Amino acid sequence: MSESSNQFQATETLATRIVDRNLALKQQGLLRQRIKLVLDPNQSNYFEVDALPYVNFSSNDYLGLATSNELTEALYQGAKDYGVGSTASSLVVGYTQAHAKLEQALCDVTGHEAALLFCSGFSANNALMKTLFEANDLVVADKLIHASVIDGVQDSGAKLKRFSHNDVESAKSYFERFRPTALITESVFSMDGDIAPLVELSALCQQHGAWLIVDDAHGFGVIGEDGFGATRLNADIKIDAQLVTFGKALGGQGAAILGSQALIDFLVANARHYIYSTALSPASAAAAYTALTVIEKQPELRAKLDENIDYFRKQCQENNIELTGSTTAIQPIILGDSAKTMAVAKRLKEHGFWLGAIRPPTVPQGGARLRLTLNANHCQQDISALVNVLADILNND
Repeated sequence: MSESSNQFQATETLATRIVDRNLALKQQGLLRQRIKLVLDPNQSNYFEVDALPYVNFSSNDYLGLATSNELTEALYQGAKDYGVGSTASSLVVGYTQAHAKLEQALCDVTGHEAALLFCSGFSANNALMKTLFEANDLVVADKLIHASVIDGVQDSGAKLKRFSHNDVESAKSYFERFRPTALITESVFSMDGDIAPLVELSALCQQHGAWLIVDDAHGFGVIGEDGFGATRLNADIKIDAQLVTFGKALGGQGAAILGSQALIDFLVANARHYIYSTALSPASAAAAYTALTVIEKQPELRAKLDENIDYFRKQCQENNIELTGSTTAIQPIILGDSAKTMAVAKRLKEHGFWLGAIRPPTVPQGGARLRLTLNANHCQQDISALVNVLADILNND
């Protein structure tokens, strides 16, 4: 058989594989598909899909900054000052004063020596793990750690052990049996909304000479003193490497790794994600810098978010809707069964409310849930209406 025939058969095999796997996922109700939104920039919590209006309870824009006048103007001015794109990688000609200014500001609010900017949190986490660890390292991580961390550690060749979620004793058991190089956790967990026991985990790492690495994606901007994340929760917390993102509470785009100057110098010289990627746009860096100033100068945004969280939880309690212990903007309603979760989410959409329906493998088996997120721009009228409809659906199921 000719070489061209072999290539043709390989192409057919790939095409068949794609179709078969898509079909299998569809039959299981797990085929992920994009949804095209029609947005109203003047009303951040409302959009249309297929000409139908919805109230958005799925966004990670916790402080409502994505559509704020301050960030809109900062992005516009940043584009005027620096251009729309960075034009190259940071090691060529893509690193500007806008990037340096943001990195310094991030260090100022977290207490770290140095920072390194990336275009996304996934890329930053993946780069950190893949570059930092080697095959002879053993890393322990929370059972519910983000996929970007898992992928990065696996790519590094290091051994990965996962302790029971937020269970300090479970983490200790690995330190007693092995000599971990690092422990990795999130500050606020993206699917459960709960906060890691960082004081205890930090003490455990310091006792055993291991690094503590914290994915602060869902915490930075809303937890800690002035909202500036995990390092500001308690003076006893020592974090060796911290990831923060700009696409959640900061309302923009991009991410950063924070740590010692030695760590950042090492990543600049060795992290392939950083070396071979076009840098974050300077306009996006300027917008993220402005978001830091807004968070610092407008504590009423965090106060409004906290007020909405409290109001939602009280409304659920009055309507006998069972919640978890989360006190953050992420409020999961665990229904367990995937089919039921999808059915409830569908009925909520029929009433004009858009919530995430999260199923395995994103969450553990039996942990299917509605993932509801609150932000500072939600009004109590919409929250009450959502809770009333949800209570009616659940109580009449």
